[in-house]
Amino acid sequence: MIVKALVAFHRGQFKELYSILESRPFSAIYHPRLQALWLRAHYAEAELARGRPLGAVGKYRIRRRYPLPRTIWDGEQTSYCFRERSRRALREWYAQNPYPSPRQKRELAEMTGLTSVQVSNWFKNRRQRERAAADTAAAAAADHTVDKR
Repeated sequence: MIVKALVAFHRGQFKELYSILESRPFSAIYHPRLQALWLRAHYAEAELARGRPLGAVGKYRIRRRYPLPRTIWDGEQTSYCFRERSRRALREWYAQNPYPSPRQKRELAEMTGLTSVQVSNWFKNRRQRERAAADTAAAAAADHTVDKR
């Protein structure tokens, strides 16, 4: 069935491809490839209709409009390509130590299935968001104090 799906994709027979991918469950080892095929087909279809390549926003809209079928997806929600269990592990680690060492980042990467760079960026972004939230709260408190005088 996977070969039939690939042939349908390369022939531009996207409706047939979607039918194949939705028809029966596939082994989890093939999910990443089949998910990429599903999205590439929808992107190609949209690009043909528009007559121009899709940008990031266009691709985002396609992903929202055509969610992955359960036959090629384990059902776990992702956010910005991070699985919920990965984000949970990162949040738990962050609560204990917002500045992990390089060794700890490698351990986290192995544990979550992310790369060390992704783990580093997640921690950097999380610290930055917390600082920004603290700055906003402090500014609001200062404004409130000034208003009472």
